[in-house]
Amino acid sequence: MRISTNQIYDQNMRSIMQNQGDLAKTQEQLASGKRIITPSDDPVGAAKVLRLTEEIDELTQFQRNNDLVTGSLEQQEAVLTNITESINRARTLIVQAGNGILDDPDKRAIGAELEQIKLEVFDLMNTQDADGNYLYAGYQSGNQAFEYNPAASGNAITFAGDPGVSFVQLSNSSKIQSTSNGYEVFENVLSRFKFSVDPSSTATVNNASVKQQGTFDTFFDKNYDPVNAANNDYRINFLATGQAELVNQGTGTVVDSVSYTSGQPFTIKGMEFNATAAPGDSIDLSFDAPEKKSMAQSIHEIQTILMDSTIDNSALQESIADALVGLDNGLEKLSLERASLGSRLNIAESTYESNLDMEIAARAQRSSIQDVDYAEAEALTTYGIIGVKVWVYKGKILSINLNKNNKETGNVTTSKNKV
Repeated sequence: MRISTNQIYDQNMRSIMQNQGDLAKTQEQLASGKRIITPSDDPVGAAKVLRLTEEIDELTQFQRNNDLVTGSLEQQEAVLTNITESINRARTLIVQAGNGILDDPDKRAIGAELEQIKLEVFDLMNTQDADGNYLYAGYQSGNQAFEYNPAASGNAITFAGDPGVSFVQLSNSSKIQSTSNGYEVFENVLSRFKFSVDPSSTATVNNASVKQQGTFDTFFDKNYDPVNAANNDYRINFLATGQAELVNQGTGTVVDSVSYTSGQPFTIKGMEFNATAAPGDSIDLSFDAPEKKSMAQSIHEIQTILMDSTIDNSALQESIADALVGLDNGLEKLSLERASLGSRLNIAESTYESNLDMEIAARAQRSSIQDVDYAEAEALTTYGIIGVKVWVYKGKILSINLNKNNKETGNVTTSKNKV
């Protein structure tokens, strides 16, 4: 068979072009650091790389979400810490205001400091994040969460947001609450449980107040009926036997009875009465509907009382008792919210670590499929293998040279180059 010069030429050219293509491919891989440049290089590997890249992008977004929600929760924790410190200071001042030796200027000075604390707490309840959104306003985050109107007929400080809360996705199966409802945290706080005496009572009531708050709170909590108001009405009957008998007027049930001497104070279910009564007389009373107000509102009320020099000591002591109960209940709410924040921060931290481990594993797997191995990158040509192979041993570089004299046998000799 004859082989023409053109055939030899074409064959050589094809070989040269193939070698150049292989060399260019290797150079491109070395330059980019990628073994798979186009999907045709490894269709199966390219599909795996695409899936892993999507997974890494998703995990990266989850980590960004985690950073944002962690910052928000830490900001809320700082707000609650500052409010707690302010409320504790206000509580100390309110207890001090109950000291009978203080004169009106002293009380007004305490009231002035309480005014500043009230405004500080009000500002903290209206804290904004870095984007200018109010943390506790719910879905109406562009508006203030709380409003202050000193001339209001009811509460001067009221919640103006909505009950909405936001959640942030931290993983495919986990999302976390990033905001809290301002009403639940600050305003849904029970005020002091109280009762009122009907002025039409046949007995002469000189004084009636809650003497044992814990006992009365238990009695109130177990018996208050939000549906049937008649069940919240009671009557104390004075019997010829020297007993004062407490009866529920709605059900007719005798709740309790204690010994009684006319003109002497007596206590029943935590309520203290000082009354002048003969057998057959009675005192009608009823539970006051439970009120809910923020701690800032409680401070506002006692601060207003302290600034009024016409208030007698009895009314002042009653207002102090109201304020202390409101602040204590509010502090309990804050403690629960701080515990919730701590739990959410722990979940965010745990999820972050889990996502980070998954991201590292996904990147390592993608690298093993996609990235070029510089020590093994090579181009097979007609004249041999073109590539880079380097071994590092004890700080010295050892290179492998092909021995031209042993080309046919494939023997390899090594030479040590000093560095």
